[in-house]
Amino acid sequence: MSENYLMPEQMYSKKVGELAFRELITCKGTVPVFETAKMMAANKVSCIFITSESGNIDGFVTDITLRDHVIARQADVSKSIHFFMDREIRSINTDTYVYEALLMMYQTKSRYLLVEEDGDYVGFVSRNKLMSELAQSPLVFIQSVKLARTTSELKEKWSAVPYIVNQLVNKGIQAEIINQLITVIADTITQNVLEEVLKEKGEAPSKFVFMILGSEGRKEQTLKTDQDNAIIYEDKANEHREEIRKWFLEFAAEISDKLNEIGFAYCTGGFMASNPQWTHSLSHWKNNYKKWMEEALPETAIKFSTFFDCRFIYGEKSIMDELREFLDKELQQPLEKFFVYLAKNALQYVPPLTFFKPIKTITVAGREVFDIKKTMTPVVDLVRVYALRNRVFLENTGERMKALYDMGVFSEKQYQELNLSYYYLMSMRLKNQAIQILVDHTAPNNYIDIENITRIERVTLKEIFKTIEDFQAGIRIKFTNNLLG
Repeated sequence: MSENYLMPEQMYSKKVGELAFRELITCKGTVPVFETAKMMAANKVSCIFITSESGNIDGFVTDITLRDHVIARQADVSKSIHFFMDREIRSINTDTYVYEALLMMYQTKSRYLLVEEDGDYVGFVSRNKLMSELAQSPLVFIQSVKLARTTSELKEKWSAVPYIVNQLVNKGIQAEIINQLITVIADTITQNVLEEVLKEKGEAPSKFVFMILGSEGRKEQTLKTDQDNAIIYEDKANEHREEIRKWFLEFAAEISDKLNEIGFAYCTGGFMASNPQWTHSLSHWKNNYKKWMEEALPETAIKFSTFFDCRFIYGEKSIMDELREFLDKELQQPLEKFFVYLAKNALQYVPPLTFFKPIKTITVAGREVFDIKKTMTPVVDLVRVYALRNRVFLENTGERMKALYDMGVFSEKQYQELNLSYYYLMSMRLKNQAIQILVDHTAPNNYIDIENITRIERVTLKEIFKTIEDFQAGIRIKFTNNLLG
């Protein structure tokens, strides 16, 4: 492929405050629809913000709102505009990076964001405005993914992702940013599949949430990916329970088949909504989490870890919020045995260093390699344990690290060492997978050939492995009271 998916350099460093964002145009919610439309025309804006009598912004109205909810429905244009406004207000700070603003817009399906500075709204930005500043870029590519509908189109889009990753890695773009881009692309594909299946099957029999787990749940997806997802639906009367459950299992099976065809392989461990174990009512899910915590067995601690790394992707977000509130309350109970098993889970994987400190390898297909995913797993696991202990509900490992540093759980030195180590490994992993797909023409895996890394990379890896060992020693003492494990 010849396309260049690199963003202009400033898009990685430019902040929203540096842009010429639009001035806020507002009107009171009591203003009639036709007067609101006149104000929009006079000010040449496609979005107007609606305020309460006290001046607070309660919502907004766009050209599309007027088209879909007023004109198309032949609504009374003398009615107050607050009857038609969208109440999902989203805002960003002037210190937000432009790429973060765009990713947020794609994730939340927002076309406009309020811009906030020192606690006040100082303007707004539109997605079109931000996109107009870009040429061919990953963010433009995401827009093309949004417009793709058929399974074959979505498969074609996903097959282009290794090219994007390869270009960004070679450009030296941070692995954290690349993870975010892969995640938004994967999320967009999954959301499109969900919408298409819903269109085919008709309206769901109850409110529900489709959530994703594992690395995608943590927003740390790589090019070797499989499906990890589940469904939570609202509790209904007993007489409809089996009927509802049957509908959602059929729904999940169709989604899983389409995702597999696109390139998201079936989960070999069965952590998919199509598995009857992982599609249930909200009350059933609450019981699952409670049982895993109370039983405090090694296998249930692992299940809890998998399902703690869960993220909303589609449906009724309030269901997910209620589950999180439930977990927050449960984690305040005495759970010492539970945390011991979580900590021991984080100690299962040992960094591949021999006693004399060369990198320990295994032989795969006649080559000496080490498994970089297993090398990164202790970081994910130990950060998760600290996050659970401190009831940090952020999904991403990097975000969890930062929150724990802000809380004083990690020192600045610990935070910097762990963060740099983790994303160095992630960058190496992404680069290796892109080369496997584009150069070797093989399926991506997590094996790093020891012969293909430089002397400087070897030295860096050894230091990273030592850092992970030090953190494991800390978690061993803090959570298991056992220096030797």
